Amino acid sequence: MQQPLRIASLTVLAMLAFAGNSLLCRLALRDTTIDAASFTSIRLVSGAVMLAILMAGRGARPWTAGTWPAAAMLFAYAVTFSFAYRQLTAATGALLLFGAVQITMLGYGLATGERLQGLQWLGLSVAVAGLVGLLLPGIAAPPLMGAAFMLAAGAAWGVYSLLGRGVTDPVAGTAGNFLRAVPFTIALSLATTAQASFDATGILYAVASGAITSGLGYVFWYAALPAFKAASAATVQLSVPALAALGGVLLLAEPLSPRLLIASVAILGGIALVILRRR
Repeated sequence: MQQPLRIASLTVLAMLAFAGNSLLCRLALRDTTIDAASFTSIRLVSGAVMLAILMAGRGARPWTAGTWPAAAMLFAYAVTFSFAYRQLTAATGALLLFGAVQITMLGYGLATGERLQGLQWLGLSVAVAGLVGLLLPGIAAPPLMGAAFMLAAGAAWGVYSLLGRGVTDPVAGTAGNFLRAVPFTIALSLATTAQASFDATGILYAVASGAITSGLGYVFWYAALPAFKAASAATVQLSVPALAALGGVLLLAEPLSPRLLIASVAILGGIALVILRRR
């Protein structure tokens, strides 16, 4: 396969996988009996097993990379992500998650001395206004608790991404972090045993989310990432909420409200302006 086609294929697969995480989680928690804690545990363990197998195939030990702080953030993201999707649609959840991730990382940059130019401040203001507008009370507003969980998930993923900057082998680092997240998820399962419930279909969705759309999705993305400049890579990821929204409408029969459409344009457009002007 020619190199440009290979990069394009890996990128498309990665973005579909990332959007698939939202669809699988929402589908499992809406249409099966699995609870959010069990979904989280099965997802993380499945992802750890898949990545450990891939690392073993490379002749490497999965524990040689990754850190405990990053694993804690990975767990925090996964558990709040699952609890959020008990109430949110796939599109709303993906948009809140992406917005929170980018604003967390931009906020860290500003706190550590990064300076934004005029159009970047405009883009950031528009993105924040889009988030606020989406969450304002009203008939089309998402449930407050679900939205709070997803914003927390985005913040945790933003910190996780910041902790992973400069990692020389991101696949190995991701494998190590997933394995280190397993003890956290075992503790979660023990703490929620009384409320645990699941069925075969719910387990299947959780395994697919962990092993395929998480584990393999990260591998696809990290394989394509070296071909992108930083701004291009960040811009490509703007497609994930749009893909999740499309999947929610076509596969889950979820409504797409005018409020969500306007917020999507504001959040994604504002973040795109910051990213593109930065480079």
